Amino acid sequence: MIDVSGLRRVYAEGGLSREDLTPEPIDLFEKWLKQAIDSGIHDPNGMVVSTVNAEGQPSSRMVLLKNYDRESLVFFTNYGSRKAHELSENPKISILFPWYMLERQVAFQGVAEKLSVVETIKYFRSRPRDSQIGAWTSHQSSKISARAALESKFMELKQKFQNGEVPIPEFWGGFRVKFNTVEFWQGRPSRLHDRFMYTKNS
Repeated sequence: MIDVSGLRRVYAEGGLSREDLTPEPIDLFEKWLKQAIDSGIHDPNGMVVSTVNAEGQPSSRMVLLKNYDRESLVFFTNYGSRKAHELSENPKISILFPWYMLERQVAFQGVAEKLSVVETIKYFRSRPRDSQIGAWTSHQSSKISARAALESKFMELKQKFQNGEVPIPEFWGGFRVKFNTVEFWQGRPSRLHDRFMYTKNS
């Protein structure tokens, strides 16, 4: 077993004070997101999505933020995936942006709902063609015999859709997460971290 008990470092990249807060959380999130992009870290829009099934078992996975507005975040997935099934049973969701290099985290909690067909079509058409075909190829959370089968299916579909637009799969689309809390975390020395939470008035 690897002894991980001594793995630690001093967080000293900066701080977060009350004076740094914005009236609306999305403005501070946007500022931090831009700084994450400008820093050159991989996948600055990568976020950990956590859902809970009917038995109360949580599960987490990485997805990419693809849009946001003043009150919500948007991501896309296969509607046959585990996350989509769990959201159909329990729409409550948690999202975490783990910007390790910046010693920052932003956590959103809220409720997910499916995007409209119009919004899904608009985003699907903006994707690279191979990603469009990939949406048809990969049935998330389902078992396959080998990776070769997946790659063979991709080439088969690439041939099938070689002429004209790639149609949008009925089993693929987006979720809009309407958040009600947003927590900003900034690492500080001696584990005296800064944490501020915004809570939406009901």
